[in-house]
Amino acid sequence: MTIDRILPTEEAYELLDLTRSLAAGELAGNADAFERDGRFPREIIRTLGRSGLLGLPYPEADGGGGQPYEVYLQVLETLAGSWLAIAEAVSVHTLSCYPIYAYGSERQRKMLPDLLGGEMLGAYCLSEPQGGSDAASLATRATHDGEGWVVNGTKAWITHAGHADFYHLFVRTGGAGASGISCLFAEAGTPGLLPQKPERTMGLRSSAPAQIVLEDVRLDADRLVGPEGGGFRIAMEALDAGRLGIAACAVGLAQAAVDYASAYAKERTQFGKPIAAFQGVGFMLADMATQVSAARALMLAAARLKDAGRPFSIEAAKAKLFATDVAMKVTTDAVQVLGGYGYVADHPVERWFREAKVLQIVEGTNQIQRLVISRSLTR
Repeated sequence: MTIDRILPTEEAYELLDLTRSLAAGELAGNADAFERDGRFPREIIRTLGRSGLLGLPYPEADGGGGQPYEVYLQVLETLAGSWLAIAEAVSVHTLSCYPIYAYGSERQRKMLPDLLGGEMLGAYCLSEPQGGSDAASLATRATHDGEGWVVNGTKAWITHAGHADFYHLFVRTGGAGASGISCLFAEAGTPGLLPQKPERTMGLRSSAPAQIVLEDVRLDADRLVGPEGGGFRIAMEALDAGRLGIAACAVGLAQAAVDYASAYAKERTQFGKPIAAFQGVGFMLADMATQVSAARALMLAAARLKDAGRPFSIEAAKAKLFATDVAMKVTTDAVQVLGGYGYVADHPVERWFREAKVLQIVEGTNQIQRLVISRSLTR
């Protein structure tokens, strides 16, 4: 269905029109084949970058699109409705640019036009094999040898591993806990930075994450982003905004499932009439549509707080939690509406169902979101 959107500028409407055109022309017809074959859609992402979609929420002076977050998220939502892996790629790249944008030195910030301009793709390396939700316990270590940094360790679940042009590495440069973590910038091809074989994932097979092994990776001293010991703060700030990106991906995926299931229910006949005419199906569709609208409203409310410069991290956690739970519920119900046909790969709801699950896990599991929200209520 066509969403009746209220956008802040005429330029934003034109941007959404461009996104819909790109989604129809570049994404919709390619998703199934790339997902089936596990091929990373690098050239398609590059096309989106050249169209200006890889740096939307960053200032134009830095090479970005100068768009408010509420507009950027609706672009992500539109992309996700055609191909989740592409929307996630844009979201992760946007997240990966944050450390240098917010904390980079004057010299580092000169790289921003290249990072945001569409040709380069970023990766954000926080999680480790033994540390996902407990990010403050990460073990990858960087030592200063008098000339620069030497990094050793392993990062896990890294989106764009092996495909990215640059990596932000969160590493331990000091003692235990959050205060011992720093952020380093590394380019692809740096000796010792070794992407591993992609994971065999339930969904998002065209953009499966992988581990990155770091073996005596040598980085110049000026590759430290922000203050030494300030990496955990940088990581958490980036994730606050990144969670809104995942919420937008969830809304787009869920909306696609509602649209597909509704169209199917109008065409599929049983007992002499469309199955949409049966209350059991019609009420399910009504609940699905209502939940998606509520998720979109929660996501945009958090985005508007961010755009206004007001605290938004708790609202971002709520949006990520609710929208991704909705995506899982709605895609499950879409499979049910299609019955046996929903269980086969001939219809996209089967793929959307598998893809929805990861959104409840990435960028802070939904259990972590509940912890963040509950602590804000009780501290």
